[in-house]
Amino acid sequence: MRGLPASVKLLVFAAFLVALCPAIASLTSDKSTNATDGDAKVEKIINGLLPAAAVKGQPVPRMTLAERMKYYNVPEVSIAFFKNGRVDWSRGYGLADKTINKPVTPDTVFQAASISKSITAFAALRLVQQGKLDLDEDVNQRLVSWKVPDNEFTKTEKVTLRRLLSHTAGTTVPSVGGYKAGEYMPTTVQVLNGERTSNEPVRVVQVPGKGFRYSGGGYVVVQQLMMDVTSKSFPALVHDLVFEPLGMTHSTFETPLPKALWPKAAQPYDEPHNGWFFYSALAPAGLWTTPSDLCLFAIGVEKAHDGQSKLLPQSLAREMLTYQSDEIYGLGFALGQRGHALRFWHSGANGGYQSLFEGYPDIGEGSAVMTDGAGGLGLILEIQRAIAEEYGWPDGRMETHTLAQVDPATLRMYTGVYLFNELFRMVVTLDNGQLYLQYGVFGDKPQKLFPESETRFFMTSAPFVIDFQREADGSVKKAKGRNGPEELEGQKTAEANP
Repeated sequence: MRGLPASVKLLVFAAFLVALCPAIASLTSDKSTNATDGDAKVEKIINGLLPAAAVKGQPVPRMTLAERMKYYNVPEVSIAFFKNGRVDWSRGYGLADKTINKPVTPDTVFQAASISKSITAFAALRLVQQGKLDLDEDVNQRLVSWKVPDNEFTKTEKVTLRRLLSHTAGTTVPSVGGYKAGEYMPTTVQVLNGERTSNEPVRVVQVPGKGFRYSGGGYVVVQQLMMDVTSKSFPALVHDLVFEPLGMTHSTFETPLPKALWPKAAQPYDEPHNGWFFYSALAPAGLWTTPSDLCLFAIGVEKAHDGQSKLLPQSLAREMLTYQSDEIYGLGFALGQRGHALRFWHSGANGGYQSLFEGYPDIGEGSAVMTDGAGGLGLILEIQRAIAEEYGWPDGRMETHTLAQVDPATLRMYTGVYLFNELFRMVVTLDNGQLYLQYGVFGDKPQKLFPESETRFFMTSAPFVIDFQREADGSVKKAKGRNGPEELEGQKTAEANP
């Protein structure tokens, strides 16, 4: 799909670096005007980035933001941190526009991609509070401009707002495509029908409520539903329901991005996305914002969760941050691992941009990081771990593993192509006695797999662990994975190295 990385939008990653090297090497930051005594902590964070895992008994590498921006080919980074109901600090690094040597500042706007879903869910729940929507009724009861086509999967169970927001409606289209400035942009109804767009039509392909199926298309249904019940454009609607009351003055869903805002927008340098892509599928992918505004949004979510918000009642806020299926998803938000401290978060990746925000309601803190560049997610996670370490967060910290020895003949049995959760393709190869795993979420370079036992392997570059499952005859046909809190079930689809 044009303008997007494949699979789960999480995460695709240089000649421009030659021009940027002096700026990145010195890595001067543009500080926010509200910087506080967090300056010392910021310096520790940007000079103490951490890998996902370390080997027990070996030194823990501490990396600088400057060197990791070079490593990941990320020319632009913006970071913000909040605590006690306010943005505590924010910083920009790199060049927002290399043609005029314009630095990234805390006010530089980035595309937030799938983080749009969290904003959309909050706005939709405000309409539930107002009585204009219902979480658990058939959305066809209020849709006017388009209807969810009925089929054998919707005979007894219906598509509801709750199911759309939690990716349990059984709808198709995991990712939506973007369009370059000047190209024709389909209407919302055309996107839903698969007309004049690169996407297939949005349809129900499993019984609603019976399981998690990530669907950007389902959020396009929510977009049309919200417009139908209010008779407002989606950008105006979200501005009134979310941006204005939360003080998010650097956020918009307007598309294409108004030319007046172009000077404030980060330039995408990542090939083949050298140039902005815009999204008519706004609810799942169309947000432009800053890390500071995302922190203001997270503060609003935490206040609602604590019963201190006039925007959303505590009952709805707690529904929003409650697991809605066996997966780690609530209503518009990914959630932390069960049994751990409550954490809400979302990541996103549009053509050239990658971002992540998170919040811990029980401690009143959180952060947001936005980047441009194909390796943005890898860099974001290293920054995130340094923040978690510095502030003593309960999750998101570096893991420690014990290194084991495995016979090379055994390693060879694990090579092949694996499909996890029927969606995520991972390729395991062997080179000079070392296993590698290739997966777009982890960047464009194969990542080393280190043995912790004969069947369990881990990465140091990502919080990923894979368990290969041996059959009675010794062959390997299945594997289980864990990417942070996310559990994955995999099937080997090809035996030989690709």
